[in-house]
Amino acid sequence: MDSEADPPKIIATRHKCAACYKQYKKKEHLVEHMKVSYHSVHQPKCGICQKHCKSFESLREHITGPLPKGHCSKIFAERGCDLCLKIIDSPAAVSEHKRMCCLLAPVPLGNARVHSGEPVLDTSSLSNGDANIRGPEAVAMDCEMVGGGSDGTLELCARVCLIDEDENVIFHTYVQPQIPVTDYRYEITGIKEEHLHDAMPLCDVRERILEILYNGESLGRLRLDGGRARLLVGHDLDHDLDCLRMNYPDHLLRYDIQSTEHDPYEDSVSVMRLYKRMRGQDHPAEVVGKSIASFYTQNFISGFGSSRPTELEKMTPEELFEISRSSYRCWCLDSKQLTGAEGRGAEWAPWPQRNS
Repeated sequence: MDSEADPPKIIATRHKCAACYKQYKKKEHLVEHMKVSYHSVHQPKCGICQKHCKSFESLREHITGPLPKGHCSKIFAERGCDLCLKIIDSPAAVSEHKRMCCLLAPVPLGNARVHSGEPVLDTSSLSNGDANIRGPEAVAMDCEMVGGGSDGTLELCARVCLIDEDENVIFHTYVQPQIPVTDYRYEITGIKEEHLHDAMPLCDVRERILEILYNGESLGRLRLDGGRARLLVGHDLDHDLDCLRMNYPDHLLRYDIQSTEHDPYEDSVSVMRLYKRMRGQDHPAEVVGKSIASFYTQNFISGFGSSRPTELEKMTPEELFEISRSSYRCWCLDSKQLTGAEGRGAEWAPWPQRNS
């Protein structure tokens, strides 16, 4: 008796995300994944398998974590940089790359300049160029706080420092607190009572800082797209601005850049170096519109929001990735220069959301 023929094998089709390589049984599930993942060219990417990760932490887990990707982990161990997570061309070049990649500690200001009590205001190193051509200029700021109130827990700004992108001091002064100081926190701040005797009043400090940041731009343009106004870089800027009783548009802030120093100048230098490192990431350019509204339109409505589900399901994973956009504005866009046919009629536009 002839044996029955084996039933034909059914090969299940898997739909793989072109960015993170997750696989789905149904195309509509892949489409839904792309809608909520916000994959883009700005995400950290493995230099070996090209997988996109949500953050640098998840990329580090991918290549060096408890359960790393075997092939990627092996190559990274041979010629990877554990600072920037890039893959270097050869093992011999890794040491030199790491030496260049490591950010050195800031050189402290001289004690005479720091403790002279005289305000420093020098904006000659700042540019007044068109931000739409070269990208907005950045200024780093840090404040040092002393304590007020009966228990010394009220935060009072007693010293502030601003530097430009070349680490030149453009404004540095002690600040006269608006209420009596009950705790100078000298072990941390190095500030004594005599430093604040003839310090600049808070209202004058705020006026000088805003003058530097506004760069002659109108308030309306500042709120719309920034115009010539400068980006403000720092760590915990919400706290510093609150202590200065000052407001600045959210889309012009670049912050939550961690620093461990307790000196305004050294803190400012540290955060500026980290910001410039992140701004210098070499991501493919994305042309944005002339306003916040058109930027939202291009990034969401003309992508997944403007297409019907049936149209999206007909796209390949690569095509879905092409119309996907980040849910944040990458800092690399701060320095993008729009040139050629692709950039005609477009200009730098802010993304009113925070980037970490």
